[in-house]
Amino acid sequence: MHFTSRQSVYTWISYYTPAKYSNDFTATAKSAATSPSTIPFSASAQWKTGQVSLGWKHYFKGSYDAEIGYNIYSIAGFGLMFTKVENTFSTFVDTSLYNTSTLAGTDKIYRLTLDLGLGAEYPISGNFYLYGDVRTWIPTSNYPSPYLHSNKNVPLPFFICAGLRIPFY
Repeated sequence: MHFTSRQSVYTWISYYTPAKYSNDFTATAKSAATSPSTIPFSASAQWKTGQVSLGWKHYFKGSYDAEIGYNIYSIAGFGLMFTKVENTFSTFVDTSLYNTSTLAGTDKIYRLTLDLGLGAEYPISGNFYLYGDVRTWIPTSNYPSPYLHSNKNVPLPFFICAGLRIPFY
């Protein structure tokens, strides 16, 4: 939807291929009588992330329907990021006896985001535009999960995107 030729609403649905991470940790005994007192282990994680975003697009130069030249725009909106995380440990750790900073298993996590970006586009023919932009999703809600290896601003992605925009009027 376009409020003016320079002010528009956008919607995105994003899905990304799974990411894989591995980190080394040490489990510490909950009791001094437990032996051994520490167990080193690796935690391998697989993340499947997607996001839905709704926001405002402002053209600094050009407009959504410009047929010549190039357009420069900014984007600002709110999104809902959804992540499925699966952790596996290299060594069995009995969590009734040891403290760990992460857990083995699966969890689904939802987080609200502030979506910001800058971009440019060029009309190539009719209603087809080539675009390129940089975007980020800044966390606006907390979602501490024992399945995340770190909870602070995780993830804080930065994207470089390119594609074809086809407006539907």
